[in-house]
Amino acid sequence: MFELAIVAIFGLLAFHNTKVHEDEFANASRKIGDRLGKLWDIAHQGMRENRFLRAEKALLTILKIDERNAAAYNRLGILYAKQKEYRDAIDCFEIASSIEATPSSLHNLGLIYYETENYQKAGIAFEQALKLEDSLAARHVAYAKVQEKLGNEKLMFQALEKAVELEQNKETLGLLHKAYHERGMQEDAAKIELRLKKLIVPAGKPKRMMRPKRVVV
Repeated sequence: MFELAIVAIFGLLAFHNTKVHEDEFANASRKIGDRLGKLWDIAHQGMRENRFLRAEKALLTILKIDERNAAAYNRLGILYAKQKEYRDAIDCFEIASSIEATPSSLHNLGLIYYETENYQKAGIAFEQALKLEDSLAARHVAYAKVQEKLGNEKLMFQALEKAVELEQNKETLGLLHKAYHERGMQEDAAKIELRLKKLIVPAGKPKRMMRPKRVVV
């Protein structure tokens, strides 16, 4: 009986110690989470106000706490790109993509490669971004610009036509029209020009505002 009591006491102590450790772990996790949240706020505010050093310190501190934080690397890459520190920006985007390949990190990497005239790598990065997400016209426009630099006109036209299909506006139609016109494809350029004219509201004739129907409840 005495032995059973001892076993029971040890069992209670073990349970108590486990509960204490779980509570301590939960408190520590909560504190780290709160600190990370504050650091993200500082980083976002610093970038909005162009206080790049402040934002950089906050992001680097985040990476000291969580060295595999892909979002922090991506944001740090954007920060360096804004300051035209392209080598550092490329490093950050490459690390972000290796940790967690997202359309945004790959697209940003492509933009920096394009900016530094490394068109081959830019094309690869944009292709990878499009494989993950191909529903944004801007991604296809970026890919088209790279293919134009590489002399791949067929791929360029395919990308521009896809961009127009996804989002028909003055920018996408204008880029496609320019591409046709510069290559002497006047018939195709004329068709795009007609589509452009339909988007333009004639002077002195503002768009009619449709009033919502009144519904009696």
